[in-house]
Amino acid sequence: MVNRVILIVLDSVGIGHLPDAHLYKDEGSHTLGHIAKNYPGFHIPNLMSLGLGHIEGSQLNPFQNTPLGSYGRAMEKSAGKDTTTGHWEIAGTVLDNPFPTFSDGFPEAFIKDFEKAIGTKTIGNYSASGTEIIMQLGDEHIKTGYPIVYTSADSVFQIAMHEDIFPIEKQYEICETARKMLTGDLAVGRVIARPFEGNSGNYTRTSRRKISHFFPTMY
Repeated sequence: MVNRVILIVLDSVGIGHLPDAHLYKDEGSHTLGHIAKNYPGFHIPNLMSLGLGHIEGSQLNPFQNTPLGSYGRAMEKSAGKDTTTGHWEIAGTVLDNPFPTFSDGFPEAFIKDFEKAIGTKTIGNYSASGTEIIMQLGDEHIKTGYPIVYTSADSVFQIAMHEDIFPIEKQYEICETARKMLTGDLAVGRVIARPFEGNSGNYTRTSRRKISHFFPTMY
């Protein structure tokens, strides 16, 4: 009888796309293979010794015949591709419907309600890379003090704010407000605070990112 399981989730080690990848524009994805190919110094001896290179389709060359651990890759039963979906399924909850995504931005009515709740306008509200959007809108954010709202192909509502404009605890408070409002058809998997620092042309994200996950029993 197993009394304890230690589960470690390591992101960005995807090994190939799933049959439904076309639904999410993920055809050809293979994170592990692309990293190994593009970084000549890529070296992960512990994972390799456990059997990572033996997994079919890993695109890695195993360096020992007898791995120390069990290994394999699995296909989700749940609908959707969001990180939270995978975490839920690992814990035993299979989703029939995917978390919603908003590649064209969140509904204007919601954004207005959100702005009213936090007491300030926002800018952005489109799908973008987090590093790119602070370069695109960072100066406007500094000038106006308006938080930058954005999303991605995943089910996320992200808010970027400069730490000199919004103290970190205020950023977390704003994100918690968003989390409480994003329910029903707007119940994204994650709300993420994306604090950044720096000056025009040289903005960088800080390490104080914070994620608020969706839990149906919370709201």
